[in-house]
Amino acid sequence: MKKGIHPKYYTDAKIKCSCGNEFTIGSTKENIEVEICSSCHPFYTGDEKGRQRGSQVEKFKERLSKKKK
Repeated sequence: MKKGIHPKYYTDAKIKCSCGNEFTIGSTKENIEVEICSSCHPFYTGDEKGRQRGSQVEKFKERLSKKKK
């Protein structure tokens, strides 16, 4: 590696998520704030909010019934 051209590498960089989860990884930034992480992402938690209302067909039928009233 050439001297003086690479950023400083932090082996214990602190990552803070908006959900309150904190963990450490290696990074070129000392502190990183993220909006979503593996402890709050719907794919990892199994909580899929978008699928609670139903399928697209059910949503369409619901809108159509509201128009008829």
